[in-house]
Amino acid sequence: MVVLPVLCLSAWLLAPLGRTWLELTDERTGRTIVSRLLPDGEKVVLTWTNSLFRLPVTEVFVAGSGVLTLTEITFDDLTGREPPHVKPEDVGDLYHTGGSFKAEGLSRPVSRVVFRVGKIGHPALTVGNRVVRFADEVGFGGAVLLTAHPVSFRERIAWWVTR
Repeated sequence: MVVLPVLCLSAWLLAPLGRTWLELTDERTGRTIVSRLLPDGEKVVLTWTNSLFRLPVTEVFVAGSGVLTLTEITFDDLTGREPPHVKPEDVGDLYHTGGSFKAEGLSRPVSRVVFRVGKIGHPALTVGNRVVRFADEVGFGGAVLLTAHPVSFRERIAWWVTR
């Protein structure tokens, strides 16, 4: 009877602190697409095509302290040139006015995002070595729910047991 409490305490103590649990689920059915522990500093990359300007977009998020923080956005230049660098505070306007740009140094934490899947965007999220193509997972018109939160006791144990 003592083994289970010792095992649980060991898992709690051995799991690194300051980690984020990431889950992607099909919003309609609740089906889990990805459920994963992210170490602080791990990057998660969202790619999609802007439907207004048809530009490929890359958004870089960094895991830490139970959230994902948007740190970088790039709207590609279709000529292949490096997009002009802009200040983080200018990003909001540029989403609506079009054109290529690259913004680094953003600090926008997110813990819950719903991604709607349309015809044009082709959104995909790269988590570790896995690329999750939202349309393949939920189909056109579906939605993927992303949640990020601090690792729970149960999740620490699950991570410890399966690593």
